[in-house]
Amino acid sequence: MFASALLLAALGATPAAATADAGVASSPLRLRAIGDVMLGTTFPDGYLPPEDGTHSLDDVRDLLRDADVTFANLEGPLCDHGETRKCRPGAAPGTCYAFRSPTRYGQYLADAGVDVVSTANNHAGDFGDECRRETEATLDSLGIRWSGPPGSVATLERGGRRIGLVAFHASNATNDLNDLDAAAKLVRETKKAHDWVVVSFHGGAEGIGATRVVVGHEMFHGEDRGDLRAFAHAVVDAGADLVLGHGPHVVRGMETYRGRLIAYSMGNFATYGRFSLGGALADGMVLEVTLAADGHFVGGRVFPTHQEDKGIPHRDAEGRVLEELRTLTALDFPETGVGVSKDGELRARAPQ
Repeated sequence: MFASALLLAALGATPAAATADAGVASSPLRLRAIGDVMLGTTFPDGYLPPEDGTHSLDDVRDLLRDADVTFANLEGPLCDHGETRKCRPGAAPGTCYAFRSPTRYGQYLADAGVDVVSTANNHAGDFGDECRRETEATLDSLGIRWSGPPGSVATLERGGRRIGLVAFHASNATNDLNDLDAAAKLVRETKKAHDWVVVSFHGGAEGIGATRVVVGHEMFHGEDRGDLRAFAHAVVDAGADLVLGHGPHVVRGMETYRGRLIAYSMGNFATYGRFSLGGALADGMVLEVTLAADGHFVGGRVFPTHQEDKGIPHRDAEGRVLEELRTLTALDFPETGVGVSKDGELRARAPQ
């Protein structure tokens, strides 16, 4: 005992300090995550929510705040000007989709407890590089970390430990999920400087018919939206501790791979005005994941949500997304899928 104390003193630590440090090092991380978020758009006119969106997140705010870290996919820029080249003049509203949320809406995300976002998606550049930069500046001013452009990594600190978030999309304008070698290298480098690494990806086909995680590459309107199984496994092999998917606008199954959770799509969460919300397209979730100190998936829970009116998220007492998640997980991941209880608890299955 005395010798141990002398050794600790020689290292500049007391027994109490060493015990405290050991406690920090062994503490788990509790993260909550949501899928696609677009709170309203000024393009075209007439697609902002009631009361300018000040109450859009009221019913889910407590869920988002109750975590060590809360993640969201920011679907489109936060910008008050700029022009889009996606939509030709006079294009009908239903034939072209470009989003531009007011910069003031960033405060709604911060107030709701969002800590970090992905800007790696097919709408981040809807109004050009100027609006990308304005989005990043707005997020910085609010203390919301972000990842999206090539090479970008978001870093957060909790309890003396570092969390890195790397966001990918099927585009070389972002961290590119179709370049598996580069993706793995970026994750490996991120892991060297962080205790936990979370990977986000925006990929896969879209719409009510895109609920399955196919084997191989997914195409959508002629665009390669990635081989998502290969991508997710590659980044876990490289050091990712959690993989969070979004983009199809519907929920997809979940699996564990090498003790890490992969959620292939969390669905729409808060997508006002310009998104189709029929049937399962209105169902989403707040996903809670607890990671052990070494990154392994300890457990989690799905809090079901449902969008009402034109896209206001509410807790879903019917729990519709849970049955969808159970069914899709069983279909696509019969050996590796997570168990989903009736109350939304997630658990890794024993290896078959």
